Amino acid sequence: MALNPPSPTPSMFKKKSSSNLSTAASYLSAVRAADARARAHGGTPTATPALSLSSSVTTSSEDTVLAEESDHEDNILYYPPIPPTSEQVFTTVHSEFGHCANSDYRYTSQHPQGVPVTPWLEQDPPYYILFTTYVSYIILICIGHIRDFFHKHFKPSTFQHLIPLQGYAPLNSDFDSFYTRRLKTRLDDCFSYPVTGVAGRTIVLLDRISHDFNVTFEPTGKRVRALNISSYNYLGFAQARGGCADAVEEGIKRYGVSACGTRLEGGSLDLHATAEGLVAKFVGMEDSLISSMGFATNSTIIPALVGKGCLVISDELNHASIRFGVRLSGANVRMFKHNDMADLESLLREVISQGQPKTHRPWKKILIIVEGLYSMEGTLVNLPRIMELKKKYKFYLFIDEAHSIGALGPHGRGVTDYFNIPPRSVDILMGTFTKSFGAAGGYIAGSKTLVDRLRLRGHTGAYAEAMTPPVLVQVIASMASIMGVSPSLPASFSPSSSSSSASTLRLTDSDGYEHPGPAPASSLPAWLDLPPALRDGSEGHDRLRRLAFNSRYLSRGLEKLGFITYGHVDSPIVPLLLFNPGKMPLFSRMMRSMETPIVVVVVAYPATPLVTSRVRFCVSAAHTKADIDLVLKACDEIGDVLDLKHRPGDRWPLEKIMANAIELVRMNE
Repeated sequence: MALNPPSPTPSMFKKKSSSNLSTAASYLSAVRAADARARAHGGTPTATPALSLSSSVTTSSEDTVLAEESDHEDNILYYPPIPPTSEQVFTTVHSEFGHCANSDYRYTSQHPQGVPVTPWLEQDPPYYILFTTYVSYIILICIGHIRDFFHKHFKPSTFQHLIPLQGYAPLNSDFDSFYTRRLKTRLDDCFSYPVTGVAGRTIVLLDRISHDFNVTFEPTGKRVRALNISSYNYLGFAQARGGCADAVEEGIKRYGVSACGTRLEGGSLDLHATAEGLVAKFVGMEDSLISSMGFATNSTIIPALVGKGCLVISDELNHASIRFGVRLSGANVRMFKHNDMADLESLLREVISQGQPKTHRPWKKILIIVEGLYSMEGTLVNLPRIMELKKKYKFYLFIDEAHSIGALGPHGRGVTDYFNIPPRSVDILMGTFTKSFGAAGGYIAGSKTLVDRLRLRGHTGAYAEAMTPPVLVQVIASMASIMGVSPSLPASFSPSSSSSSASTLRLTDSDGYEHPGPAPASSLPAWLDLPPALRDGSEGHDRLRRLAFNSRYLSRGLEKLGFITYGHVDSPIVPLLLFNPGKMPLFSRMMRSMETPIVVVVVAYPATPLVTSRVRFCVSAAHTKADIDLVLKACDEIGDVLDLKHRPGDRWPLEKIMANAIELVRMNE
């Protein structure tokens, strides 16, 4: 059937007057209907074209009601439209979640059974890169001190906050603020860039300019929509429309936006108990405790687990919240090299044989704290090896799954799911809702005895505010969408031996893998009505597989282009090393200046070592294969200009990478 070309319209984002899509559920139903009509006419809408924000060909005029509405359209500068492919049959913009019906662009995130975990090796650049990086910092430091000298003598007013004044000591010392004033300020235009809208597939940038070398910024009034590859929206649930958004809207109508509604003891809502039970089912633990802030989950719970006379063994690259919590606990702390299991075992032998300092008494307890997925390196914990050491040396294990929960594993249950390890063999699982679930807050999961004690001893319950109803509903809806909802107890389910009211039902796949099964309908609020694709878990499963494909494709593609990258191939965080500090703002600006603007996050000291400045690509299930192609194309062009391709080995041209994406993703399965 011949398709009519798109007709020009004043604004592609204006909602049609005949549109009656009042809810996100009806919006998604219309998308599915358009898909069905396209397939009936022989079309194969496999993907949204690469950020083509122009109207594309349609099979019927009624599909045009799917145009997206946006405020202040006249002030937004859209990048030049890219010609639509022959596969696209939609007029929807897909700015929040890209359409991709091609089943080949899917992959299951799972570690091959019986294959040892490859140790993480840091790739070093050529010596001239390291030399010029150090020289760059030396030049910046020297110029900074020269500027400080002249300012102190000729512009003393600019240093009043750094010198004693009227008997008061300065709040900020000259040395501590030097890096911020003389180095970071020069790069500030690529940090804290103002944006608006949800952290979906695309985002709107609020353009700004500085007239005083990045000391202050002024908005220009222009807004630019760009591809967003900088957010932790791993599964794409950070949407303003969809089944989860409708559930949150209904939750606001029932509970309001603050803590009100049907209360339980201690100032909690019935939603809090529901969310804690669902989290326990999702991660495969007996019980869980939720907190309104992810950072506070670690910093307030760790002091309730260990104290004086205890030992904490921490990975050297653990998050600041873990370090802060260990300091508050008063326990002794030792660190081992990042993901180095030989160093960890050597340290375990030393601390067990020597005991406590001075007295050499046995430790009251030994707690090892690691992260499932490290956000700056993109590396995965070597969990199989740690479990072997746990059986041998009898320590407690705490895993921070802030970035891995919902993003790794065939069922999205994190690193235990990814490595096919029973979750209850781990003592404590911690995670956050701010990444894969599009919400806020965190949780601690473990045995019921442990969680009950943490409710009394942890500072979170006593001093932190409770999570608000809209956030709770988002957590419940998104988590249930990943798990799927079982209306009744299937015959294939069997309760675990240590079942309780919060115990997790287990499901065994055809390959013998056992994992937490779908959430019983009784564990969700009775009024929660998810669309069928979310309720049966099919869309959540599809998002997990899309994320795994996008992660592997971007990581492998950058390697084949010759870039030095860190991290695991299945990690949705892909760091690309820039090294030289001067290349950070250039890379960020050049990505925003592409024909299709791309928003990235650059990271430098003190978040990373001084000479390993990097850009972190955060992949999402909301991205399409065409979006990843755009990122690879932009990196290929910028990499040649900034001299970033230093990886040894075989290199592929960009066209070969894009044409062989499926083979590249499935390589070394």
